Amino acid sequence: MIERHKHLLVPLPQGAVFKRLMKYATPHWKWLIIAFLLLVGGTGAQILGPILIKIFIDDYLTPRIFDFQPLLWLGAGYLALYLSSAIMNFSQSLLFQKIALRIIQQLRIDVFAKVEKLGLSFFDQFPTGGLVSRITNDTEQVKELYVSVMAVFVQNIVFLIGVFVAMFFLNVQLALFCLVLLPIIITIMQLYRKFSSKYYSEMSEKLSQLNARLNESIQGMTIIQVFRQERRMNQDFKKTNKEHFNAHFKSIKLDGLLLRPAVDFISILALILVLSFFGITSFNSPVEIGVLYAFINYLDRFFEPVNQMMQRLSIFQQAMISAGRVFRLMDHDELAPVKQGNLSPSIEKGMIEFKNVTFSYDGKQNVLKDISFQVKEGETLALVGHTGSGKSSIINLLMRFYSIKHGEILVDGVPIEAYEEEELRSKLGLVLQDPFLFVGDIEHNIRLYDESISDGDVKAAAEFVHAVPFIEKLPEGYHTPVGERGTTFSSGQRQLLSFARTMAKKPKILVLDEATANVDTETETEIQKALEKMRRGRTTIAIAHRLSTIKDADQILVLHQGEIVEQGTHQQLLDQEGLYHKMYLLQQGAEKLVELAVETLE
Repeated sequence: MIERHKHLLVPLPQGAVFKRLMKYATPHWKWLIIAFLLLVGGTGAQILGPILIKIFIDDYLTPRIFDFQPLLWLGAGYLALYLSSAIMNFSQSLLFQKIALRIIQQLRIDVFAKVEKLGLSFFDQFPTGGLVSRITNDTEQVKELYVSVMAVFVQNIVFLIGVFVAMFFLNVQLALFCLVLLPIIITIMQLYRKFSSKYYSEMSEKLSQLNARLNESIQGMTIIQVFRQERRMNQDFKKTNKEHFNAHFKSIKLDGLLLRPAVDFISILALILVLSFFGITSFNSPVEIGVLYAFINYLDRFFEPVNQMMQRLSIFQQAMISAGRVFRLMDHDELAPVKQGNLSPSIEKGMIEFKNVTFSYDGKQNVLKDISFQVKEGETLALVGHTGSGKSSIINLLMRFYSIKHGEILVDGVPIEAYEEEELRSKLGLVLQDPFLFVGDIEHNIRLYDESISDGDVKAAAEFVHAVPFIEKLPEGYHTPVGERGTTFSSGQRQLLSFARTMAKKPKILVLDEATANVDTETETEIQKALEKMRRGRTTIAIAHRLSTIKDADQILVLHQGEIVEQGTHQQLLDQEGLYHKMYLLQQGAEKLVELAVETLE
């Protein structure tokens, strides 16, 4: 990860993270109030139960008074409290869970929407697996905060308050003694948060690295197997997995020390305190058995919610760390370039002009240096040059994937920054060297969620680019399933489908990024026919790998190390006997060698 992305690894303050998480609950405040009232009612019913039993023991059982009607009312009251508590607790739990799922649903939508707005400069440098981990694993951890932690915390805090109210009702002096337990428990919680945040942050980062390695390995499995790198990749994966294990094991040891064992120890001390108090009191005055029972019952009920909260504290810490990572991503300001100014021009002719454009991806090394050229309406401009000469960078800037700091790009005489995103994307058609197909079917990949493109438009686009013959040979025609990245189709078929997808939009400007580089000679003939039709009446900029395919271009730019070193038509550049001439001779010689080899084999 490059330097400008290092801040994405720095944890956010947990207080700020918690406030932002609570803002997501604001739209649900009415249901939260209802759930809270049900929670208070259910908790109150639970707390009143031991008091009724205390009344039964001290007022009826101990003096042996067994009047039927009062005892019936006590029994009925106890059952009513138990049933009402069960119903209200079930209802409030259901409401809290539903609200939690709604909140996490919105959070996932927000983080994915933010990722869609990030510029390509971010995706160029940030590992894909790490990004997927933040959108899936981290949001799943945040979901556990709302589902497993928040409702339990709220419920148990209310319950603890009720327990102390009942304790003060029974015996003020002993209740004050029990209050001393709260600072001790809070101190344990603070110690746990302090140490666990470090371990969980390390765990999340190692999990992201695991996902990044998995994503890279799966996508590059062909290369791994060809070069027999399975053992090395396995060792790298084992190393990262071991680091994740170590971080996780540290958190487990911390949980084992500061969660249940510590609370159980304090609960034993509290029980000793209560029994000692009543034992000492019994020397001077009689002890009410009902009060003793109620106090021990409340003490037991006091530590059960404390244990529940302590056990969920680890989930809380993981969720806070994960939420911080998600919010770091959502706060990242490396956005895709957007429209500037109040004008809303439209692209009518498709004229393109670059004026003294200088560009750098990292802000240090320029990949384009003072580039200037003009393409008139309906003309074809070809870009040629060795790898790294800046051809694709020109395409990226024209598509407004990146912002420029120096120079100007004009479309129909208007700065490219002035166009609306929809206008620019609908009027510029891009065909990449390695076309990307989505899971679905052929019709879906041509239409690509654009409902304005009818079934007739889909078929017309396929026919226009000569894709119909191979589509009609498929078992289900336009409804033939397409797997991930279209791997079940040949490179030529994928390219024809990407042509059809582009032409279905009827763009004014056509941008071709080495569209024939990965296809065989026979398929290239069909693709060249399609390209020739596609270019008619459209301004076209094409990156050319095979110079023989751009002989009819109106203008050819020869790039070298980010600069235009030659410019002219195919014949003019050959007559100059410069870099283009040398590239052409090399390709011609290579093609003749291939032809000779084929003839020899035959």
